[in-house]
Formats: sequence, C-alpha cells, structure tokens
Amino acid sequence: MTDPTTPCPTVPGPLVLGWRERLALPQLGIAQLKAKLDTGARSSALHVETLESFLRDGVVWLRFTVRTGRQSSHEVQCEARALDRRVVTDTGGRRTERWFIRSEILLAGRRFMADINLTDRRHMLFPMLLGRSALHGRFVVDPARAYTQPRLPLAATDHP
Repeated sequence: MTDPTTPCPTVPGPLVLGWRERLALPQLGIAQLKAKLDTGARSSALHVETLESFLRDGVVWLRFTVRTGRQSSHEVQCEARALDRRVVTDTGGRRTERWFIRSEILLAGRRFMADINLTDRRHMLFPMLLGRSALHGRFVVDPARAYTQPRLPLAATDHP
C-alpha cells in the first residue's frame, strides 16, 4: 500500500509554496514585491499610496503609486484599466467598496491573471496579499515554509 502523504511523481499537481513569497506584477512594471499567501482571504489586495480614477477613451482607468518595499523609498507609478468596484469584508469584519484591476502575476515561474483590489495596507507587513481565488488550482500553501522561490530577476517585467 502506498503512503497517502507521498505525492505521485507521474501526476502533476499544484506547486507547494510558503506562506510568504516574492512575486512580480509585470504589467504594472513591478519586478519584485513581497506577498503574503493567504488561503483565508478570497481576493487579492495590493497596497497603494495614492489612487485616482480617470477616463481614457470613455473607459475608467486607475492611476496609483505602489511602494515596492516596506521601508523602501522606491515607488512605482502605475496605470491599469478598472475592472470594477466591489464590496470587500476585511479581517475585522469591516465592509468597504474597493477598486479592482486584473493584472498578470509572475510567481514561481508561472504567469497567470488575477483580480486585485487596491487598498491601504500600510499597517500590514506585506504590500500584497494573494488570496485563494488566485491560488486555487495553481499553488498549495505550506504555512511552515517561507520564501521557497529564488529572488526574481530584474527582467521579470519583460513580456515573453
């Protein structure tokens, strides 16, 4: 009989990552950002310093600033098409309406699209939270592990 905890080498499955990892947001020009992988959160969230909406060709776009490190003075000016506004309930049970964008994420050598809400996370340890909607079917989170992947190269924002 096989040990049920031993993965079968012939059946590919989700990649196992730690509870915190480094990722890139290539479409936003962000080569590396620390993120908390949170299976308890439904949606993903990105800390923005500033946020403004504007119209471009009759479509709502968002202009925002992302600080790429907690104590870093390096800020990236970003623009993305607004996906929509949704009500999000935070861990304290507070409900707020937030802007969402859809952006490409590069994590552990995999590129995928995810919906990300833009919010103030200045009191959080990580500028990005990757929720279970983005993780589902791609990754498994091992809470005993952290930073399982090597640092991303500066060229992570290059498109294939």
